[in-house]
Amino acid sequence: MDIVDPSLAQQLLLEGLQAQQRGESDLARQQMSQALALEPRNPAALYSLGALDAQQGDTATAARRFQAALALRPDFDQARQALALVMPAAPMTLNEAIGQAQRQAQQGNTAAALATYGAYLAQPRPEQAHVALFNAGVLLGQAGRGLEGEAYLRQALVLQPDFLHGHLSLGQMVEAQGRPHEALALWEGALQRPECQLPAARATRQALLNQVGRLRELQRDYPQAEAALAESLQLEPDQPAVLHHWIHLRQKQCAWPVIPGSPGQRRRALASASALAMLGLSDDPADQLDSAQRWVAEKVGRFPRRVPRGHDYGHARLRIGYLSSDLSMHAVSLLTVELFERHHREHVEVHAFCWSKEDGTAFRERVRRAFDHFHAIGGLDDEQAAALIQSLEIDVLVDLHGLTSNARPNIVARGPAPLQLTWLGLPGPTALPHVDHVVADPFIFPDALRAGFTETPLYLPTLYQCSDSQRPIGRLPTRAELGLPDGAFVYCAFNNNFKFTPEIFERWMRILRQVPDSVLWLLEDNPWSRQNLQAAARAHGVDPARLLFAGRVLPADYLARFSAADLFLDTYPYNAGTTANDALWAGLPLLTLSGRTYVSRMAGSLLRSAGLEALVTHTADDYERTAIEMATQPGRLADLRAQLAAEKASGRLFNTDRFAREFEQALLQALRGPDAQWPAATPAAAPGEA
Repeated sequence: MDIVDPSLAQQLLLEGLQAQQRGESDLARQQMSQALALEPRNPAALYSLGALDAQQGDTATAARRFQAALALRPDFDQARQALALVMPAAPMTLNEAIGQAQRQAQQGNTAAALATYGAYLAQPRPEQAHVALFNAGVLLGQAGRGLEGEAYLRQALVLQPDFLHGHLSLGQMVEAQGRPHEALALWEGALQRPECQLPAARATRQALLNQVGRLRELQRDYPQAEAALAESLQLEPDQPAVLHHWIHLRQKQCAWPVIPGSPGQRRRALASASALAMLGLSDDPADQLDSAQRWVAEKVGRFPRRVPRGHDYGHARLRIGYLSSDLSMHAVSLLTVELFERHHREHVEVHAFCWSKEDGTAFRERVRRAFDHFHAIGGLDDEQAAALIQSLEIDVLVDLHGLTSNARPNIVARGPAPLQLTWLGLPGPTALPHVDHVVADPFIFPDALRAGFTETPLYLPTLYQCSDSQRPIGRLPTRAELGLPDGAFVYCAFNNNFKFTPEIFERWMRILRQVPDSVLWLLEDNPWSRQNLQAAARAHGVDPARLLFAGRVLPADYLARFSAADLFLDTYPYNAGTTANDALWAGLPLLTLSGRTYVSRMAGSLLRSAGLEALVTHTADDYERTAIEMATQPGRLADLRAQLAAEKASGRLFNTDRFAREFEQALLQALRGPDAQWPAATPAAAPGEA
C-alpha cells in the first residue's frame, strides 16, 4: 500500500484555492479533487469542492459535500453556514432529518447523524427545532459527550420551555455527570410546571416522580422519596418496581403498617415486594421464593449454561471465584475477609471478580491483598465478565450478592463455572438460573425448607457463617459516656431499622413494661424511624425516653459499645447476621427467635455453634419470657456470658481456619463426588498476586 503524504494533499488543496481566487475554476476543481483523492476524509477539501459546486450552481452536490464535511467535523461552522445557503434548493423536513439521522446512528455513524441534525437546523426557520436539538443532544450523551449534549438540551428548552421530556432527559444527563442535586432541582421544577398537571402529561409526570423518588432515596431523604413514589403509584398502580421501592422506604422509616389499606390491597402490594424486603415482611418460605422468582422473571435473562454443571477441569488446586461489589467496608466483607486470607493454598486458588467502588480504606486494601488474583470487572458487561470467568477455568463461583443492591445476576445466570453458589448477600432463595447451591448448616436449613429454595443446600458441619477473628475492639466506654443509665438493665437491638416489625416491637414494649428498670438501646438509622418508634412506644404505654439511640461510629468503637449492654434482642423474621456475629464476638449474649425461613434462623445457627441453645427460642411467647428471665435472674445471664467467653477463648467459636477447611472439603465433594480427596499439593503463590 502506498503511503499518503498529507503535506502533498494540503499543497494541492492550497493550489486549488489559489486557482479559484484567480478565476481558474477548472484548474481549481482538478487540484481540489486530487487533494480529496489523496485524503478522502479531509473536511476542508470537501468544503472547498462544495463551495465550488455552489458557485457553479450545482447546489445538490454542494449540499452533499457540506454534509459530508460536517459528518467528519460537526463543529465546522463554515460548512454549516454554507449548507444553510444551499439547502433551500433541497429543503429537509423534520421527519426526513430524523429518519436519516436514525439510520446513520444505527449504522454506528454518530458524526453523520449529528451532521444531519446540524444541516436541518441550518435551514431558515426549521419547524420544531427543539426536537432536532433534543435528539442531537441525546446522541451526544450516548456518545459520551455529556457536556455538549447538555448544551443542546438546554437550547431545546429555551425554544420550548414546556417540553417536559426535555426536562426529564436533561436531569438524567446532568446526574450522569455527577451533579445529582442539580438533576433533582430540574425534575422537581418540571413537576411544578402547569403543563405537567395536564392529563396528556400523565406518563411524563409519572417518570419524573419516579426519578425524584429514586434520587431522594439515594440521598436518604426518605419521606420525600416515599411521597414521590406514592404519587406515582396513584397515577399508575401497576408498577411493581416502584411499589417494592416504596415498601422498602416505609420499612426503613418504621412507618407501620408498612403496607396500609385493606387486606386485599396489602396482599396485592405484598406480591410486588422485592426479595430483600420480603425477608422482613413474611416468615413463609413460599412468599420469599415467589418474590425471588418474580424478580428473576422480570430482570434476569435465560441463557444456556456456558460450562456444564459438574464439569471437572482437573485442576490440582480448585479455583474459587468470589463475585461481588461489596469487597470493601461492607457487612459481607467484614465477615469474609479472613476466610479469603485463610483459604488453604495447597488446595485452592482464590480469585475476586469485583466491581466495588474504591473507598480508600485500609480494610479495602486488606481485602484486595487476601486474593491470589483480583479481577476488576466494572468495565466489562455481563457477557464479557462471564467469558472472563470461563476463560480462567474457575471451578467454583460464589455469588456474594444474590438479589441485593448493585447485584449483577446476569453473570451467574450465564453459568460460567461448573459449580455455582449463593452465599451471605441475600439470606434466602435467589431463584437464579444455574445457581446450584446455597451455603448452609443443619440448623439454618432443615429438610422442611427444601421446597422454599431453587438451590440445594451445601451443608457445612459446624456453621454456615464465617468470621473475622482479627476484628479490633476499641476502648470500652462507660455507660455515662454512651448516655446510658448506670443502674438499668440495657437491652439493645442494633439491627438495621428496616428489620423491625410492629409485631417484634410490640414484644419489646411488653418486655420493657414487665422489667420496669430497663431501657432499649437502638441504632439511629434515620430521624424518621426514631420519631415513629418513639410514637409507637407511647402507643404501647411505654415512656419514649426509655428508647435510647446510638449513632453510627467506626467499627472498633461500634464493637466496644456492646460491652455496655446486658442482652441483645434479635429481630424477626429477619434475624441479625453480621450484627449477631459482632455481638457475640464482643461478648454480648444474644436472644433470638428462630422460625421457618433461612433468614429467621441465622442467629440461632450462630448460638447453636456456640453451645448457647438456651438463647434460641421458637415462639414469640418463649422469646418474651426468656428476655424477662435474663433481666430478673442475673446469675443465669452471667453464666451464659461466661460460657460465651469460654467458647471464644477455646477457639471453638470464630474459628475461621476450621471454617475454611470445612468449606473447601464441601466444595471438593460437591464438584467431584462424596469420596473425593485432595490431590497432591502443588506449590501455591502467596495471596495478593496481581
